[in-house]
Amino acid sequence: MPDTAALTAPGAPFEVVRAENGSLMYADGPRTLREFVETTWAYGERPFFVGGDGTGLLTYGEFFAAATMLANRFVDTYGLRPGDRAALVMGDRPDWQTAFWATQLAGLVAVPLDAGWSADELDRVLDHCAPRVLLVDGERLPAVTGWAGRERARVVVFGPGEGDGALTERYEDLPAPDPYAAPPDIEIRAEDDATIEYASPADPLRGAVSTQLAQAGAAMDARYRAAADALGRGELPGLGAPPVTRLTAPFSGPFALSQVYGAMAAGGALMLDGPAAPPKKSPLVATPVVESLATPVVESRVAPDTGEMWLRGQSLPYAYWRDERATAEAFTADGWVRTG
Repeated sequence: MPDTAALTAPGAPFEVVRAENGSLMYADGPRTLREFVETTWAYGERPFFVGGDGTGLLTYGEFFAAATMLANRFVDTYGLRPGDRAALVMGDRPDWQTAFWATQLAGLVAVPLDAGWSADELDRVLDHCAPRVLLVDGERLPAVTGWAGRERARVVVFGPGEGDGALTERYEDLPAPDPYAAPPDIEIRAEDDATIEYASPADPLRGAVSTQLAQAGAAMDARYRAAADALGRGELPGLGAPPVTRLTAPFSGPFALSQVYGAMAAGGALMLDGPAAPPKKSPLVATPVVESLATPVVESRVAPDTGEMWLRGQSLPYAYWRDERATAEAFTADGWVRTG
């Protein structure tokens, strides 16, 4: 095992400190996902997405311009504000990432939903999280059209598919991205909500909420794991070629976010190559860090009376969406999460 203590020591890139409630957190690094993604603008013409044959599909510059265009439309045309929810119902395609990061540039709360859920299941979850905009592909559009019409929600359709109504737009018909445009001029705070993630559409519905600080911590976790892996190979972290990461989990799953964070942190490319594997199951599917506890900002303990595993750290969710009872049962005041 590599000696990673130097990575987390005082003054080191991954220095770890304790927050006011006792949780471990990174002393430095991004505090919001917008801070994290804005650093990728510097990668410019590096490939962001590649096909299975290595052919470039989208550069970082093109990706960031597209996400910025959409984020500005959320704010300037749709009138969305930080804290409004945006549901993503799409298959695995580059547009999914453009849509997700547009929500973060606009300060919205992204709600990634499983593209395989039925219309009834999606209705149930959409009623629960009440998004003001739906970001869907043409294949899933029929499953959400009824809910969007009843609730007067905006809809952006990616790829083939025609929607009815003044509140529905096709992404391809929107203004061309301006590579020199800036994201919306809004304030996004570390304590603001960033994501709501549902493990299942079945009752009782549980949408685990993560803050901007938590998701930024998950991005730092990905950087840390890459640095630790380099040390394990006897290399200096950060000196290798940018990685090419084949995405092995559905984009809507938490493990995929972890993969994306890791690739983006190093300016690497994401590969689309065939169907994705089923998502890994975990009691805490709401956060990427649960898929791999090799992170210095998550600690665990076993409850002496029940033998239940408890977790605490920056990268974990802090509540269930609009469910005070479930939140009180699963999350303690000093930051511990009861895994069940």
